[in-house]
Amino acid sequence: MAEESPSGNSAAAAPQVRLQVLAQYVRDLSFENLVVQKGVATGDIQPDVQVAVSLDARKRPTPNQFEVITKFKVTSKNKVNGDVLFLLELEYGGTFHIDGVSDDQMHPMLLIECPRLLFPFVRRIISDVTRDGGFPPLNVDTVDFLALYRQELARRAQLQQQATETVN
Repeated sequence: MAEESPSGNSAAAAPQVRLQVLAQYVRDLSFENLVVQKGVATGDIQPDVQVAVSLDARKRPTPNQFEVITKFKVTSKNKVNGDVLFLLELEYGGTFHIDGVSDDQMHPMLLIECPRLLFPFVRRIISDVTRDGGFPPLNVDTVDFLALYRQELARRAQLQQQATETVN
């Protein structure tokens, strides 16, 4: 007899989702302290920090294994004169073993849930690098990967609609 969950559904009806982080790593890291390169900044400095995030995911040759890369580009400019203070680029990756996820749910799993697991480590690296680079540690705000995913789907739908209109 199949076990029943508290909701009354059979436990055998839904496969158990298993998400395991096999590895995490810095794939690429660059930090440029432009204040030092150009000379010591003088006058009033009011930093304006901009963070750009992009994601990439791909299947690995091993069954049920995927690689997810989070890419962060952090630019700090002086609000007063527009000079760039520093530029940080980080590609942080993870290798994941995923079981029990249907094909139609794999894409959101890779681009929402996997980056959520990697993000605390990315935040720490960015904080440490900016501090070690001579600036106050930058604590990046939490990234809403679900919102990023939805924006990307909307952007792709709009491009597809424009392409369809162009053909007609």
